[in-house]
Amino acid sequence: MADMHERLTSARKEAGYTTVKAAADALGVKEVTYAQHENGIRGFRREAADQYARKFHVSLEWLLTGKGQKERRPIKVPPGQQRHVSLVGYVGAGAETHFFANDAPLDEVRAPDGTNDETVAVEIRGESLGSFFDRWLVFYDDVRRPVTSDLINRLCVVGIEDGRILIKKIQRSKARGFYHLLSQTEPPILDVRIEWAAAVKSMVPK
Repeated sequence: MADMHERLTSARKEAGYTTVKAAADALGVKEVTYAQHENGIRGFRREAADQYARKFHVSLEWLLTGKGQKERRPIKVPPGQQRHVSLVGYVGAGAETHFFANDAPLDEVRAPDGTNDETVAVEIRGESLGSFFDRWLVFYDDVRRPVTSDLINRLCVVGIEDGRILIKKIQRSKARGFYHLLSQTEPPILDVRIEWAAAVKSMVPK
């Protein structure tokens, strides 16, 4: 494939995201921006390419140039060296996550043990999860579309159909295809459809 946007489309489909919207939601980017990257209307920088490569399990070199091995090799961190992951947004009042714009992560943060090349972080700002967790970092990966049974009754980063990104505990609703979202400090959000979800992998103070 001669063009980068064609390789991006191929990688997205092979990763199991059948639509542009599904990929954009899982990535936490605007659908129109991602669509422009795929159709070649708008180029994308290395930072965005790295994010796409991680999510779609292809190598950054292949995505950018078409050369080298297509599959992404695991990143090995040398002994004594700290792994860093992308900070992709903030969680503020109401537990709403505001993801990065302009195709680039907001920052990089030190990652705890057990993270991988798909792990990203959001920073809690305010008391959405209780005052104790203000400025803590939440790490997650392995985004599921649709929700899988192992995420029920677990604290997750959740994307719902109205566009909000929340950190909530998922509970099944009696209505098929709907869920309740729970937290200790806020009223429950009842009977919502979940677009995607990922279990919180770890939480650490910044």
